[in-house]
Amino acid sequence: MYKTTEIASSEIISDNPVHQRLLFPYIEAAKIVSGNLLEIGCGTGRGVAVLAPSVANYTGVDKNEPLMTQLSAQYPSFKFIDMFLPPLKGLADNTFDYIVTFQVIEHIEDDNEFIKEAHRVLKPGGKLILTTVNKKYSLSRNPWHVREYLATELKNLILKHFSSIQTQGVHGNEKVMNYYEENKRSVEKITRFDIFNLQYRLPRWMLQIPYDIANRMSRNIIQRSDNKLVTGITYQDYFLSDDAEECFDFFYIATK
Repeated sequence: MYKTTEIASSEIISDNPVHQRLLFPYIEAAKIVSGNLLEIGCGTGRGVAVLAPSVANYTGVDKNEPLMTQLSAQYPSFKFIDMFLPPLKGLADNTFDYIVTFQVIEHIEDDNEFIKEAHRVLKPGGKLILTTVNKKYSLSRNPWHVREYLATELKNLILKHFSSIQTQGVHGNEKVMNYYEENKRSVEKITRFDIFNLQYRLPRWMLQIPYDIANRMSRNIIQRSDNKLVTGITYQDYFLSDDAEECFDFFYIATK
């Protein structure tokens, strides 16, 4: 399978808090979207079934041909396109009422073109709903990410192309914050051996496999020490607020 990013599986117990955090934006977006929807970076299809009841048409794009074929068979009434982003090849101007793109832009080399293309294919008045990690809350360098953003950096990038933006953040309750602190301690146990600060000095491609191994180790350590904490977190333990500075992920809604 074509792999372009780190994995957080709904089937691996130690991944549950991350899976629930990734599921949460879909639950929120389903309350907003309607009409003709495009998902940029649909991945494994984590949110397709969540979004489907809210929309008339769904199109998903991602760079993973086997996965797009699999999702096409699973959801025959929807369209899935294997596509390297950007641009949004073959998608016409002013086509979609809504675009959702969750935890994708941090993987894109040309982020300005990415936002420009999203604007192009939206209808006038259409909305882009975008999430990405808050750099302030990253525990280590993620070599799968081309870059990460601070709140104002992301806002300013989007406003180069969109007329207005609503900035919110994804937050967690006490249970989630306890997991975050456990994860922080676990990561620190691993990164303390990086005495030469190689995670920030080596090229991204050299760090991707070591990062995956360390990430898996960290999640497993937490599960072994407090399995109830890991398994007990659901998407309902996350919430949106207008605080887009002190959050795990940005939840921005831009209007064309």
